[in-house]
Amino acid sequence: MIKLLRVDHRLLHGQVAVSWFGALGANTILVANDSVAQDEFRKSAIRLAKPEHAKLVMKSIADSIKAINSGITDKYDMLIVVESVADANQLIKGTKNKITSLNLGGTKPREGTKNYSKTINLTNQEAEILDSLQQNGIDVYIQQVPSESKQVFKK
Repeated sequence: MIKLLRVDHRLLHGQVAVSWFGALGANTILVANDSVAQDEFRKSAIRLAKPEHAKLVMKSIADSIKAINSGITDKYDMLIVVESVADANQLIKGTKNKITSLNLGGTKPREGTKNYSKTINLTNQEAEILDSLQQNGIDVYIQQVPSESKQVFKK
């Protein structure tokens, strides 16, 4: 079961590994990212942040979609972390209604971004994607840590 899909440009780090993993009662973390899937150095760094009793899987977006759709991941209580809004959109659209909400945890400031919260910076195109997801019934919200209240994303 997918417990949470989170966008966080840092992928797996203390906040995700400790706060979210524990609060969700998850037993598996899926890092869905095309570049990480190809980069042994980044994989090694991400493994260092993994909670002790967590199963950690790192796959490309396409392979993540394939695994989720096959049902093989259904036996896990899974936290999915992606690096970008585009990756989250691709995962949501590719997994046939298996993901109903999207947690925005962190997107770094870049040229052409607008600040939506202390940790969320989005381009107009990313904001349009999130707005479209909301219009299609996806609960899109900003929440840094589980102890904070959810802030519904507003374009």
